[in-house]
Amino acid sequence: MEFFYVSLLCLFVFLVCLSLHFLFYKNKSALSYPLPPGKTGWPVVGESLEFLSTGWKGHPEKFIFDRMAKYSSIVFKTHLLGEQAAVFCGASGNKFLFSNENKLVQAWWPNSVNKVFPSSTQTSSKEEAIKMRKMLPNFLKPEALQGYVGIMDHIAQRHFASGWENHDQVVVFPLAKHYTFWLACRLFLSVEDPNHVAKFADSFDVLASGLISIPIDLPGTPFNRAIKASNFIRKELVAIIKQRKIDLGEGKASATQDILSHMLLTCDENGKFMQELDIADKILGLLIGGHDTASSACTFIVKYLAELPEIYEGVYKEQMEIAKSKGPGELLKWEDIQKMKYSWNVACEVLRLAPPLQGAFREALSDFIFNGFSIPKGWKIYWSANSTHKSSEFFPEPEKFDPSRFDGSGPAPYTFVPFGGGPRMCPGKEYARLEILVFMHHLVKRFKWDKIIPDEKIVVNPMPIPANGLPVRLYSHNMQA
Repeated sequence: MEFFYVSLLCLFVFLVCLSLHFLFYKNKSALSYPLPPGKTGWPVVGESLEFLSTGWKGHPEKFIFDRMAKYSSIVFKTHLLGEQAAVFCGASGNKFLFSNENKLVQAWWPNSVNKVFPSSTQTSSKEEAIKMRKMLPNFLKPEALQGYVGIMDHIAQRHFASGWENHDQVVVFPLAKHYTFWLACRLFLSVEDPNHVAKFADSFDVLASGLISIPIDLPGTPFNRAIKASNFIRKELVAIIKQRKIDLGEGKASATQDILSHMLLTCDENGKFMQELDIADKILGLLIGGHDTASSACTFIVKYLAELPEIYEGVYKEQMEIAKSKGPGELLKWEDIQKMKYSWNVACEVLRLAPPLQGAFREALSDFIFNGFSIPKGWKIYWSANSTHKSSEFFPEPEKFDPSRFDGSGPAPYTFVPFGGGPRMCPGKEYARLEILVFMHHLVKRFKWDKIIPDEKIVVNPMPIPANGLPVRLYSHNMQA
C-alpha cells in the first residue's frame, strides 16, 4: 500500500512538472520578445487627443512620423480611443496586416462606431460589415459598373447645371458631397429627386464628423450629435423602405433596380427576410461609404488642378478629346472611362497626397511576433496610409505632385493604399474611380478656376477637407454641356 501511495505521489509530481514545462514552453516565445517601443500617454484617454488633434491641425501624418523617428520606423505602441494599440508602418507593415486578414488579425471599429450604428439585429458592426461584403459583389462587378456610367453622367450633368453653371464663385466641398451623395441615393435607393436627397444629406455630414471621435455622449459633443443624426437618417430610410415594399407589390418597382430591392427580396439560408430596421442599418453604412471618401477626393482634385496649371492642361486635353467624340446628348460610356488614363493618374496622385482613408484598425486574434516584437492577443493595430504615401523611401520627393508615379506598373506593392488592401480592400474602389472620373470630365470641360483663399488650411475630421470648404472663382469655357 505504501508503495502505491509513493507511486501516486511521483505521478502527481511528474504531471505538475510536465504541466509547468508546457506552460513555460507555450509562453516562452511570447515572453522572450518585448512589446513594441512607445508610450501609452495619459490614463484612459491615452494619446487619443494628440492623434486626433494633429488631424484637426491639418497634419495627421505628424503623429505617425514623430513616433516612427523616436521609437521605430516599423512598429510602435500607443493607446488610442480607449485601447492598447500598435501602429504598423511602412510597406512591410501593410503587407503583414493585409496578408494575415482573418488569420492573425481581423477588422476592428472603436466602440463609438457600434453606438453610432446600433444594429437592429444586436450584432456588431464587424459582423454586419461581413454580411455587407458578401452582398456587394453583385452590384460592384464589372457588368454592373458598366451600367452605372450613363447614370452617373446624367446625374453629373444635372449637378453641374444646378450647382455650378451661372455662378461666379462656388464652395467646392459641399457641392462635391452633394454630387456623390446624389449618386449613392440614385444607385442604391433609386432616389433621384434633389429635394428628397437634400432632406437628410446634412445629417450625414454630422454623422461622419462624429464617427471617429472621443465617445463622450453629452449634449453638444460630436459623438452625441452623430448618434442623433444616425437615428434621424434611420427613420428616413425606414420610410423609403416601406414605400418600396408597396411599389414592389404593385409592380411599380423592379426587383433588380438597386440594392434596396435586392435586400427586400433576398432571404438568408434559413429562409428569413431582413427586417426593415436591419435593411436601414445596412443602407446607412452603404451611403456613408458610397459618398464620403469620394467627395473628399473630388474636392482635392479641384484644389490641385487650381494650383497646377500644367496638370490641369493635361487633364483638359484628355477630357476634351472624349467630349468631342460624343454626339449631341450622348452619354459617357464604359469605353470612354477607359480612355481617361492621365486623369486617373492625376486622381491617384491626389489620393496619395490627401488620402480620404487615413488608415484603419485591426485586432490581434492571437499572440504573434512582428519584426521582433510581441503583439498580444486583443491589442488593436492601426495602419497608416501616410506612413508610405509621404515617405521618401517609397515616393521620392513625396510632397511633389507627380502623376507619372502611376505610369506603367505604378508604385511598389503595399505602398499606395488609399483603398486598403488584401481581403478587406475597399469593395467600392472601381465605383469610386467611375464617379471621380465622371466628375473630372464635367468639371474641366466647363471651367477653369482659381482658389479664393490661396493658403486655405486643411483639417482632418476624420477625412481631409479644406477648412473653409475650398471656395473658388469660376471661369466658364462657354461650351455647350
